[in-house]
Amino acid sequence: MLSTILIVLVVLIAALLLYIRLAPTDAGRWHKVPQVTDPEDRLEEGGFLAARRLTAGADAAVSAIAEAAKATPRTRPVAGSVDAGMITYETRSRLCGFPDYTTVAVSDDLLIIYGRLRFGRSDLGVNRARIQGWLRAVADLTEPL
Repeated sequence: MLSTILIVLVVLIAALLLYIRLAPTDAGRWHKVPQVTDPEDRLEEGGFLAARRLTAGADAAVSAIAEAAKATPRTRPVAGSVDAGMITYETRSRLCGFPDYTTVAVSDDLLIIYGRLRFGRSDLGVNRARIQGWLRAVADLTEPL
C-alpha cells in the first residue's frame, strides 16, 4: 500500500515537472507591460518592474538589453524585436525549468523592464536580480533612480 502511494506520488511529481518544462508559451499573454509614467522600482508578488528615464535613444537601450539577455543563461526571445522597441524573453530555472517572462519596452522616454513568473507565487527574487543585472548594462544610457 505504501509503495503504491509512493509510486503514484513520484509519477504525479514527474508529470507536473514535465508539464512545467513542456507547456507551450502564449506569447500574447506575456508580451505587454503595465502603464508606467515615472521612473520606479516596483516589487510585485512573483515579479519585479523597473522603469528608468532614458538619456540616449530607445534603440541603443533596447539593443544593450538584448545583448545582456543573450548573455543570460537559459534565456530566449519569445516575442518582439529590437526594431519594434519591445522584446519579451523567457528565462528558465536550471533545475526544474520554471519559466519567467521579462518584457523590455520603451514608452515615451522611459525604459521599462517587467519580469514575472508563470507558475507559483514567489520567484525568490530572481526576476529582480536579473532585471538589476540588465539595468547595469544600460547604466550609461539611463538616469539613476
